[in-house]
Amino acid sequence: MPTVDLLNMQGERVGEIELHPRIFDSKVNMSLLHDVVRMLLNNQRLGTASTKTRGEIRGGGRKPWRQKGTGRARHGSIRSPIWRGGGIVFGPKPRDYRYLLPKKVRRAALYSALSAKLRESGLTVLDELSLPEPKTKEIARLLHNLKVQGKALLVTAGPDLHVYRSGRNIPGVKTIAARQLNVLDILKSDRLIMTKDAVATVEEVFTP
Repeated sequence: MPTVDLLNMQGERVGEIELHPRIFDSKVNMSLLHDVVRMLLNNQRLGTASTKTRGEIRGGGRKPWRQKGTGRARHGSIRSPIWRGGGIVFGPKPRDYRYLLPKKVRRAALYSALSAKLRESGLTVLDELSLPEPKTKEIARLLHNLKVQGKALLVTAGPDLHVYRSGRNIPGVKTIAARQLNVLDILKSDRLIMTKDAVATVEEVFTP
């Protein structure tokens, strides 16, 4: 069973915590990670890009010149796609890019992401993360104590407004609840910081 040091907010070791082997010590499947990241990125697309066809552009109802006798190519509308300001052929239209992979695939990819983060020494577990009031300098001090460089993902057991407001002004810091943990946020972060309660929640929610 994998274990990791349990730290306090000062960055001091206060104990050790055992992690669920199925979640934090599984085989890293790069193919699954790729598939789930593609799904998450596609699901973030708005799909609002839109262009007009020749039938949707205003004007162009009159034939620009007669069919024969001018020496010029024949045309029926100034809104033809070959004209400047004309319609767009096969252009994008509003569409829904969302799709959903099976639950087992998404869960296996999450196991792979967490296991990879642990093996890369990118996982830090805190005994607690509690702030009496929103203070950006408290989260900045925490990151300094933990020697975090780069992007950090703070995971709390449940929604914590004080932690969220304290970290949202720091570039590269994101705060989420354990139930919202996903592959994309894990892979984008350089350090995954979870509270002890958040680890328990992840093991409870995502254990088959």
